[in-house]
Amino acid sequence: MTTPAVRLTALHRVHRDVAALDGVDLDFSAGSFTAVMGPSGSGKSTLLQCAAGLDRPTSGVVEIDGIALGALNERRLTLLRRDRIGFVFQAYNLVPSLTAAQNVGLPLRLAGRRPSRADVCEALARVGLQGRSEHRPGQLSGGQQQRVALARALITRPAVLFADEPTGALDTVTSREVLALLRGLVDREGQTIVMVTHDPVAASFADRVVFLVDGRVGGELAAPAAEQVAARLAALEAVPC
Repeated sequence: MTTPAVRLTALHRVHRDVAALDGVDLDFSAGSFTAVMGPSGSGKSTLLQCAAGLDRPTSGVVEIDGIALGALNERRLTLLRRDRIGFVFQAYNLVPSLTAAQNVGLPLRLAGRRPSRADVCEALARVGLQGRSEHRPGQLSGGQQQRVALARALITRPAVLFADEPTGALDTVTSREVLALLRGLVDREGQTIVMVTHDPVAASFADRVVFLVDGRVGGELAAPAAEQVAARLAALEAVPC
């Protein structure tokens, strides 16, 4: 059997005596696009942070390409995150004084490597931003800034791209363009993407939707349609306390 790009086994994360994750078992296949959804407080962002190695679980195992993150010291974990994991935030997190090209090359510079112009241009081309390399964030639209953030996450060619509400700050048209771009990365290049979203239409771009409820897996949908996702999410949110 092929090793999944990401495997979560018996994952628990406790914050101040509250179980944000309560025994999550999930596999994310290589070359797949998964949306993670659930009511507010269901553990979506905590799951993403633990899966990406940005937070340590209280117990359980996180594996990226068969490597157990819990077995790594902080230095080795940092190296793995740098080389094998990409992360895209809702707020872009670009450095305003740097050009698009400089922002994209920043992860390599922080790792002590000089990014080649060809690699930076290729990363920008992958997200449709040819000709914008010398623009600073303030000269770009919100959608273009999110594309720069995507290029920055992709320049190391990560095994997995994690995205936390990547279209949450964008208008409807621009968000669909970014989602189509993510879908294309999966279909054309075999990129693995795990995305947290609250938007059923965004989730419909994924291969499957995983629903979390109170820190546990509450079901899945394969080949999701927006109407199906919305109905399932509404049912989960209607469950009484």
